[in-house]
Amino acid sequence: MELSLWLALVGACVLISLTPGAGAINTMNNSLTSGFRRSIWGILGQQVALIVHVIVVALGVGVLVASSPVIFNVIRYAGAAYLVILGIRLFLVRPSTDRDVTAVLSRVPAWSMFRRGLWVNLLNPKALVFFLAFMPQFIRPEQPLLPQYLVLSVTVVIIDIVVMWLFFAVAAKSFQRFTNTVRGQTILNRTFGSLFVAVAILLAAIH
Repeated sequence: MELSLWLALVGACVLISLTPGAGAINTMNNSLTSGFRRSIWGILGQQVALIVHVIVVALGVGVLVASSPVIFNVIRYAGAAYLVILGIRLFLVRPSTDRDVTAVLSRVPAWSMFRRGLWVNLLNPKALVFFLAFMPQFIRPEQPLLPQYLVLSVTVVIIDIVVMWLFFAVAAKSFQRFTNTVRGQTILNRTFGSLFVAVAILLAAIH
């Protein structure tokens, strides 16, 4: 991949990653409830989903999903339902009265955050369709495809990790003080729960 094309890819990836969405909300919530360092597990789950999307598009399956209203809607509504479930769970979480917040946060399994991040991004057909429209702009058919897809995938993943962890997760740290009180935890849980539900509604309503 030519340097000029790669730089254009980097710029596009940064703008895309900075766009608020379910992944950003999930990252901020993990940072607040599980700590900045441990929020990386959810981010890694999201990256695996992105790689799956790239592979699906590269294999041509993305065209099938984009052109089939039934398959697209099944994935779309499943993704919306999953986000609603995450939102409801946050509404039902009981605030901790433990003064040692870090001790409470450490109980959240890394695998749970990884799995949640995976499904948040995986059950988003809009991301799949986006890659379908996005990837061809940076792929040259006359050149070997595998190296190009590898460069694209690595670039997308590294930039998304940096933006998610060093922007959204760091931004969430400014609200960390709210986790020290029952009222603050309740406000945060309901805020992020509402955001998950709002994104789910948008996902289900926007065609």
